Amino acid sequence: MIASIKGKVIGKNENSLIVEVGGVGLEVFVPKALQETVQTGEICALYTHLVVREDLLALYGFEHEEERRFFLLLLGVTGVGPRTALSILSTLSPEAIRRAVWAEQPDVFARVAGVGKRTGQKILLHLQDKIGKEVPFGEVPVLDVDTQVIEALTSLGYSVVEAQAALQSLPRNAPQDVEERLRMALRYFSG
Repeated sequence: MIASIKGKVIGKNENSLIVEVGGVGLEVFVPKALQETVQTGEICALYTHLVVREDLLALYGFEHEEERRFFLLLLGVTGVGPRTALSILSTLSPEAIRRAVWAEQPDVFARVAGVGKRTGQKILLHLQDKIGKEVPFGEVPVLDVDTQVIEALTSLGYSVVEAQAALQSLPRNAPQDVEERLRMALRYFSG
């Protein structure tokens, strides 16, 4: 198992990076936001998961351990393969996934390309057992303002991936007010 890699990015493809490690260029499939932000020539460290099949060896990489954990959880859902799991993580942050599970909103997953209503429901049911237990006793999950911001941005013509990238650019201490988060996200597109 290849748990992590660190090396120089020597190339980029549509949904992967070529990372040179010890003189060998490894193709690593990564979430869209990471692929867009990492520049060729940079040194990057990734948490990875190697998918081994009869006719395939594919390496998937993530900037944070939590993303890899969610990737592995998604792989446990019937009908969700590595490409679909990566597509989900390219569209939704782990926090957005957690909120969708807490709020029991399978339609959040159905907005991801390649995920239908039925698969969205399967994801929700599978993840409820895994991450539903992480909610501290007595804590009520917050309203998913990020989902509302994504809906507003997509209604303005931005893709879900663009909307998610704008949300990820917001500072951690950004206000939880939908209108203010939307204003801040729109600044991402103008700057």
